[in-house]
Amino acid sequence: MERNSSDDEEDHQHLIPQNDTRIRHREDPISSTATTTGGNERSAFQIEDILQRVQRRWKISLNKRYVIVFVSLIISIGLLFLLTDPRELFSANFSSFKLDPLSNRVKESELSALYLLRQQQLELLSLWNGTLVNPSLNQSENALGSSVLFEDVKSAVSKQISLSKEIQEVLLSPHRTSNYSGGTEVDSVNFSYDRCRNVDQKLSDRKTVEWKPRSDKFLFAICLSGQMSNHLICLEKHMFFAALLDRVLVIPSSKFDYQYDRVIDIERINTCLGRNVVVAFDQFKEKAKKNHFRIDRFICYFSSPQLCYVDEEHIKKLKGLGISIDGKLEAPWSEDIKKPSKRTVQDVQTKFKSDDDVIAIGDVFYADMEQDWVMQPGGPINHKCKTLIEPSKLILLTAQRFIQTFLGKNFIALHFRRHGFLKFCNAKSPSCFYPIPQAAECIARIVERSNGAVIYLSTDAAESETSLLQSLVVVDGKIVPLVKRPPRNSAEKWDALLYRHGIEDDSQVDAMLDKTICAMSSVFIGASGSTFTEDILRLRKDWGTSSTCDEYLCRGEEPNFIAEDE
Repeated sequence: MERNSSDDEEDHQHLIPQNDTRIRHREDPISSTATTTGGNERSAFQIEDILQRVQRRWKISLNKRYVIVFVSLIISIGLLFLLTDPRELFSANFSSFKLDPLSNRVKESELSALYLLRQQQLELLSLWNGTLVNPSLNQSENALGSSVLFEDVKSAVSKQISLSKEIQEVLLSPHRTSNYSGGTEVDSVNFSYDRCRNVDQKLSDRKTVEWKPRSDKFLFAICLSGQMSNHLICLEKHMFFAALLDRVLVIPSSKFDYQYDRVIDIERINTCLGRNVVVAFDQFKEKAKKNHFRIDRFICYFSSPQLCYVDEEHIKKLKGLGISIDGKLEAPWSEDIKKPSKRTVQDVQTKFKSDDDVIAIGDVFYADMEQDWVMQPGGPINHKCKTLIEPSKLILLTAQRFIQTFLGKNFIALHFRRHGFLKFCNAKSPSCFYPIPQAAECIARIVERSNGAVIYLSTDAAESETSLLQSLVVVDGKIVPLVKRPPRNSAEKWDALLYRHGIEDDSQVDAMLDKTICAMSSVFIGASGSTFTEDILRLRKDWGTSSTCDEYLCRGEEPNFIAEDE
């Protein structure tokens, strides 16, 4: 069915009148306005039409601007990603949102620095108080402590310089970066000062004699005074006599003296000299049987209170060994044990020279002969070892194993002699027997000076005394451990060598083991008047382990309480 144009026109007018209006406006705006009725109506319709056209134009324009801005933004972001590392970009953008811990680190460093400054103040105050001289002390006592005071001051100043540097490090630590090179001219200077350093023994200044004995001339050593330590010191002096008199030294039999071969290596002495200079009693006996087994001449170094310090009982012991003694005991001079005279090498060579094959000299422990030679490191005889008389290899190894097990490298050794020492010390002036609290204070001062971690205790004191001492040795609010050799425990292997060779229960082996451990310590505190201490000091001197902090217990002090005599 066909529709005419008039029908289409009518539909158009009824269905879309607004479109028709818009089309007419576009086609003839002037006529459109002219056909409106009334002047005001025409003006209003004209303004409305203009506004509608402006809005349509700006709408199109704004849409284009949004597109341009969006495209520009995409291009900018793309270029930014191409030219930079995204990780750096995001870290830079978001770092401002993270909390910076610098302020917290600064506060912590300041508190640490304040604590260290407080410690430095206390140390300097202690140093100041320690330098004040007590006017009540006499001049000699002040002079005695002057060298010790100087060492203490140097050590304290060194510690304060180190502490000052530590404070600087603490304050600077929050501000340091990975590129910080730091350091000042002062930092390159080494201010370290070892207060308890090893003593320079000046071995190049030693005065020695050669020991080149005739193989058929012998010197029989007589050592009877005191215990093992006295005998070892006596034996060393006999070596000096034998060297001066060109004789082989005969080590006494264990039936007459101690069993020396359990505690020292006799054959090692010959190795140190490179020739046979000493001989064990049994070897001497075998050689002497071919000719005669006797002492041709018995010379006494001391004439009083008793010749040779030998009584009838010891003479019987010598004869019981099968040795005959020709002649009587004789003394070449008048010499008292209580007041020994200073003697020289020439005195000995003149008074003790003899053509006899076997002579005996006794007892020379108290002899005051060339003490500067005898007391020098290594002794008065030229040899290639550190010392001639030292602990046997078994004892040395056992001591090293004990130190590795219980003590470590930096330890203090204390010889705390008590048994029988009260009466002995009170007979001396000043006394050397100190109350436990006073002894603990003296020990604590040395611990502070040396920074020792533990103390090895060599003592004959009762458990009641050592327990009290342990509770009182306190440094910086902490008790310093006192370590003694424990009873035998099969789970511990440090002493296995002694058991393997059957010498674990020998009292002299125990004593020599104690000496060896003490001689290997960083710092040694000895007992004044004890030959046990003196033998330890000899070993430390010869081994080069002597420390500037080594000293007798409470040196320069008198006991703060002394009991009356009986």
